[in-house]
Amino acid sequence: MRGACLCGQVTFEATPDPGVIACHCSQCRRQSGHVWTGTFAAHTNFRLTRAEGLRWYAASDQAKRGFCGGCGAFLFWQATGEDRICIAAGAFDGPTGLHIAESWHLASAGDYYDPMGGPPPAPSPAETLHGACLCGANRFTLPGPMGEVWACHCRQCRKTSGHYSASFDADETALDWQARKLREHRSPGGSARGFCPDCGSGLYFRAGDGAFSVEAGAIANPTGGQLARHIFTADKGDYYDLTDGLPQD
Repeated sequence: MRGACLCGQVTFEATPDPGVIACHCSQCRRQSGHVWTGTFAAHTNFRLTRAEGLRWYAASDQAKRGFCGGCGAFLFWQATGEDRICIAAGAFDGPTGLHIAESWHLASAGDYYDPMGGPPPAPSPAETLHGACLCGANRFTLPGPMGEVWACHCRQCRKTSGHYSASFDADETALDWQARKLREHRSPGGSARGFCPDCGSGLYFRAGDGAFSVEAGAIANPTGGQLARHIFTADKGDYYDLTDGLPQD
């Protein structure tokens, strides 16, 4: 199978395991903006065909995380000393034939969704939201609660997040930045995705008409948010199902 980041500066070929892991750990949520999914492939079954945009961030001495420096797409997770690599399921092109087989770190899930795929829990109180990228080069606060969270399954969101995105509307001028080091990837339609150039964490999306939303995974619990709707579901990945009973567009 072939895969790529959103901007095309990283492309690859792989023959992965059919089982996909959904990871809810705080690191994966910070970097992907919601939940990250990946499947393993032996190094002998994986080949980079273009790597000019590939960047690596070591969040610990146990693993490093690969992302595209051009668009911020979270692509790879490489455990130290292992002869296999974990590849973002959302990065593959076309039908994959994969399926979600495991869910990891459920206790670290965001409070705005049910990590087991059921209806989201009631929102928690949250007067101030605390956001950050994985490496801490970007830190901000904004008034809470997070409110309604929309999940987007379009190709662009799947490519950048590695699964699908989840975000909430916000007033861009209300973000109080304590640390700020950003890069934006702009689409032909005029939208912009803001991410950290050091760790690749997705932070926000600004539409061509100026509408602004923040990645839900960038916010630490409690968020005061609740997953409310799925959009662009016609473009969703073939390796997962939507089982929470929420409206789908």
